[in-house]
Amino acid sequence: MSVLNVNSSNFDEVKSASGRVLIDFYAQWCGPCRMVLPILDEIAAEGDFLIGKINVEEESELARAHGVFSIPTLMVFEDGRVINRVTGARSKEQLLEMLNG
Repeated sequence: MSVLNVNSSNFDEVKSASGRVLIDFYAQWCGPCRMVLPILDEIAAEGDFLIGKINVEEESELARAHGVFSIPTLMVFEDGRVINRVTGARSKEQLLEMLNG
């Protein structure tokens, strides 16, 4: 599975997909965001979880609606609800712990 670009038109569908979904709120210019992207690609390639990314500059309303004030902000959704949330770059192990927690 690949990392999906998420926007306001597909956000509800993505966040309420079956199983847990990891959403990354990021910006192109953000160094820590760029550090997390290859890790998200790895997790997506393993195929166990749906991974989505939201560019906060293009989707500022989504970011604001979810209280995103710093990036990267990573949220795990299950059944349409946020069950875990962190701000800042994380290792693959930390992200998998968030998803499996």
